Formats: sequence, C-alpha cells, structure tokens
Amino acid sequence: MAGLINIGLTGILAHQSALNTTGNNITNANTPGYSRQEVQFDTQSGRNTGAGYIGTGVQVTDIRRLANEFLTQQVREDSALFGEQDALNSELSRLDNLLGGNATGLSNALNNFFSSLQNAAEDPTSLPQRQLVLSEAQQIVNRFQGINNEFVQQRESIKTQMQQGVEDANSLIQSIADLNRSIAESPGLAQGREPNSLLDQRDEKLRQLSEIVSIRVLQTDGGQVNVSLQNGQSLVLESTASKLGTRDNSEDPNYLEFTLTSGGRTLAVDEQITGGKLGGLRRFQEEGLRPAEAELGRIAIALSDSINQQHEIGMDLEGDLGGPFFSDINSTAAQRGRVIPNANNSAPGDAQLAVEIIDSSALPAGSWSLRFGGDGRNFELVDRATGNVVNQGRLPDPVQSEISMPGFNIRIEGGTFNAGDSFLIEPTRQAAANLDLAINREEDIAFASPVRAEASDGNGGDGEISQGTMLNVRDPFTNALLPNFSQQGQLSPPLDIQFRDDGGQLVFDVINGNTGTVLQAGDAAAVPPVNVFQPGVSNKLFTEDPRADNYYGFQFEVSGNPQPGDSFSIGYNANGISDNRNAEFLAALGTRNTLNNGSQSFAEGYAGLVGEIGVKTRQSQLDKDSGQTLLEQSNNQRESVSGVNLDEEAGRLIQYQAAYNASAQVMSVAQDLFNTLLQTFR
Repeated sequence: MAGLINIGLTGILAHQSALNTTGNNITNANTPGYSRQEVQFDTQSGRNTGAGYIGTGVQVTDIRRLANEFLTQQVREDSALFGEQDALNSELSRLDNLLGGNATGLSNALNNFFSSLQNAAEDPTSLPQRQLVLSEAQQIVNRFQGINNEFVQQRESIKTQMQQGVEDANSLIQSIADLNRSIAESPGLAQGREPNSLLDQRDEKLRQLSEIVSIRVLQTDGGQVNVSLQNGQSLVLESTASKLGTRDNSEDPNYLEFTLTSGGRTLAVDEQITGGKLGGLRRFQEEGLRPAEAELGRIAIALSDSINQQHEIGMDLEGDLGGPFFSDINSTAAQRGRVIPNANNSAPGDAQLAVEIIDSSALPAGSWSLRFGGDGRNFELVDRATGNVVNQGRLPDPVQSEISMPGFNIRIEGGTFNAGDSFLIEPTRQAAANLDLAINREEDIAFASPVRAEASDGNGGDGEISQGTMLNVRDPFTNALLPNFSQQGQLSPPLDIQFRDDGGQLVFDVINGNTGTVLQAGDAAAVPPVNVFQPGVSNKLFTEDPRADNYYGFQFEVSGNPQPGDSFSIGYNANGISDNRNAEFLAALGTRNTLNNGSQSFAEGYAGLVGEIGVKTRQSQLDKDSGQTLLEQSNNQRESVSGVNLDEEAGRLIQYQAAYNASAQVMSVAQDLFNTLLQTFR
C-alpha cells in the first residue's frame, strides 16, 4: 500500500512542478529575453521482487531552459548591425534634410546673389541695385554660417549620444559581470542545474549591449561568459567589468574618442568601436559629417577667393580700385587655424605651421596628417581618407620651408619637431564659419573696369582696340599693388601704343604717356621678334606673365589693319562710373567652372555635395531595411526554439492537470485498499 501511495505522491509532486513551470512560461510570454522552460521527467529506480522489478514512481530530473546559443549569438550580431545602420541613417537623414532643403540649403542663396549681380550690371550706378547685391551677399554669408552652425549642433548632439551610449554600455557591462558572479555561485550548478532566470537576464543584457556596440561572447567554466570588443579588448572577464569612456580626440578636439579602462590602465579603443549605435555614430562622423564640413568649406573658399580676385581688379563708384568683397581666405588667423597639433605631441610644443590657399580652383576637400619621424626632421603627409602617403621628405636646417600640395601649401614657420609628433591639416577648416562681408557700403562695390583705351583721331587705318581685360593688380610675390596702380585714381603711367614700320614689318612701341619714354620698343629683327603686329588676327599687346618686368596687370588687344603712325592711348577709367564690365565678370562667376580644376560651378559643386549625401542616405536606408529584416528573421528563429507558444502551453496545462488528477486518484485507490484491508481484521 505504501508503495502505491508513494507512486501517486511522486506523480502529484512531479506534475505539480510541471504545472508551475507551464504557468511560469505563460506569465512570461511577453517578457523580453525569456526562454521557455520544460520539465524533464525520469522514472525512479524500480523495486526488485521475486516476480521482477516494480516501478516506484516518477521524478523531476531537471527544469530545462530551451535556448540555442547559435541563434542567441545571431540575434546579438544582427542587433549590432541594425543598431549601427539605424544610427547612421538617422544622422544622415538629418544632414540630407539640412543641405537639400529650400529654406536651409545654399542653392537659393547662390542663385539670388548672382542674379542680383546680373541685374546690377544693367544699371551699375543704381544705389538700390547695389544695396540688393549687398543684401544677397549677406544672405550667402548667413546661409554658410547657418549650415555650419547646424553642423556644429549635430556634432555636439553626436557627442552627447556617444557619452550617453557609453554610460548605458557601462551599466550593462557591470550587470553582466554581476550576473556572472551570481550564476557561478548558484546552488546546483555543479550538478548541471542551471539558474534559468539568471541566464535569461544575462542573455538579454548581452543583446542590449550589442545594440550599443558589437561584441564577442565566449563561454567559460562555471557557466560564466567573457565579453570583449571585436578585436579582443576585454569588457567582462568572468566577474570583473572594464569601463568604457570618452575624451577629446587627441588629433581633433572637436570630436570624441573612446577609451577602455581595465586594471588601472586606460587605452584608446576608437578604432575597435564598431557596430551598434556607437559604431553608427562613428561612421557618420567619418563618412558624413567630416566630408560635408570639408566640402562646404571648399565651396566657401572658392566663392570668396573668386569674387575677391575679380572685385579687386574693378573700380568702385568713387573711382578707387575695389578691395576684397568677402573676408580674406588667407588671413594669418585663417592660415594658422587650418593646422591642429596633436595633443600627444612632445614638449616643448612650440612648432608653428600654417596652411596657405594657393589655388582655390584646385583645392581638394579633405584632411591630412603630417607626421614626423626619425630625428624629428623626416616627415610624411598621409591622406586620412585613404591612409596613403601623398608627400614625404625632410625639413631643412633651419626648418622654415613649404610642403606643396594641389591648391595649398603647408608652411613650416619654425619651432621644434620631435619624432612621433603629428599635425592635422585641414585646408577648408572653419571656412564656412569665417566667411563674412568685407564691404558695407554700396559705393564700394567695384562694378567698373579701372582702365580704358581710345584710338587717336588721326589714325589712318581701321585698327580697333579692345576695352581691355584686367588680370591682377597685385604682385604675386609681395601681394603689394603694382606700380601702375599705386596712385589712387590714375594709371602710373598712362600708356601710348604707337605703330611704325620696321623694315617692312608693322611693329608697335609701348610708350610712357606722361614722358614720351619708350618702355618697350618693337623690333622685327629680334629673336624672338618683339611687338610685331600680325594682320588678320587679334594681337595681344602685353605679357600676361606676372613675373615679367613689363607686366602691367591688364591686357588689351588690337585687331583690324592699323597703319604706321596710328596710335592708341590706355589710361585710367576716370569718371567711368557707368562702366559695367567688372559687374558682368562678377555675375559670370555664377556659371563659370571654378571648382575641381575648372570642371564645376559653385552651384554644381554644392549640388554635388547634396547629391553625395543623398546617395549615402539612400544607401543607409536600404542597409537599415536589410538589417531590420535580418534581425526579424533571427528573432523569429530564436522564438521558434525559445519563445512561448500560448496554445502549446495551454495544451500542456490540460495534459499535466490530467496527470495530476490521475496521480491523486492513485493515492485515493491506495487509501481505499488500505482501509479495506484494515476492516478485514476488525
């Protein structure tokens, strides 16, 4: 009787455990990271009798957690991938909306500015038209500065997100280490009985951590796991947690870099932060924000430089040469602000470098690292985008020298250079923020050309002289005004072009209009011939080489058939305020190809920036959608093994309830038999 009662009792207890487990599954059906549990039944050892072995009931050997480590790891990997793409797409979309928006972008401001110049060229003396030019120019300045401010705000937002992400990651890392300890100390682990709820909690923390940064998980003894970054840097070693951190980037303090502190040592792990939200933010910095900042700065420099060069060779409403229209791209502060010394450079840290823009049309948008090795004199210039060495050499003694690159020069001005020192070179750095108007009066806009030419009344031929083209009124080496323009409001000296016969060849002499002195005589017999007129074509009168002694800063052409004795005079365009030649040249810059070595206009250059960010945004959206699909598939695969099916659990409830009732009935029958047996002896 006792055996039958015991058999029924084991059935009741075993199926009570099964009912409790099933109930726990049902109530945790919507708990994130919960893995379905299943009771493992086993027959108790039978009792030997003369007639054979008789069963003694059932026992619960284990409450098994249904989990597949491969599927769990796949969920983590896909979570890291989707987290990266989601963060990247979110920031790229914000940048794309900024650059491509009608109200926030640059396209409308550029179009309006050059349209105002075209309108002003039709009436160059109109003060309202001139005021409109200044207003539209100020709008361009405002747009460049506004976009740059948005860049700064987005950069600061990324820094805040990185810092918050690191805090969240550290909380998860510590929780995983604590769970490791609790799992290792849990009773019954040595007998194979796992603490299911703790394992679920740890897996969920690992999944959440993978949403922030890509990780590797390695199972160890005692049910613990070691967690590391993708390159092997340890985040969790059994029950010991490392700590992620951020600090100002040693190469560029505008950005943050990641650190990992473990065992009292702090290491820079910026390159190892991949995947997850942090990896996506890092990718956006390098693939979206930095290139956009550099490209916007390049357009600002090219616009300022082109307008300034054309404006300086014009004449304003008061008869003076035009000065800079926009701020100087090569001011001392701007040149030195393009070089950032690395925070880890050795003492004394007195190296002085500057970057001068030489040719804005050839200027690339990018950044370079200037690194020193050997005894501190050997250098190499590395393109940060590709990692390729694009220039290398050795500094002279003393160190004052220049490193030439397309569009710009790196000027070594002095100081001490040590092995291991490096400098960030960004030629377009802060160019958009520093753009400003250099004039504020309508009268100062130089719409006229400062020179003009006239034919003598007594000319016998039909030769005609052009109204001239200004080249550059400054010495290319000293940046000082050429002597011809050193006196305000006059050409010093005015020039006369006189034609004569030289051995049957028509030549012309360039003569000082004030003194009659011959400045350059025509000579048909010279090798090569000097100032020989070629009939039937347009003949340039002067050299265009700024290094030549007879460079005047302008060019005139004579066509037709002048005769010996004919002459033309070239002088300052006094009282020529109605002249609109320079205004037309300024307006023409709107469509002239001045970027990328003369292959793009300003509008095309900006459209290229918008298009590039748009392509990246679209690609990131496709990658995000793909990553989301993969994550959904991984979650579904995991749920097929570890998820709770409420219909299945409801069926099991009925099954276990019936078994429980049947076991209770066994005990009831045993009780009845026992009572019957007792009554036979009364």
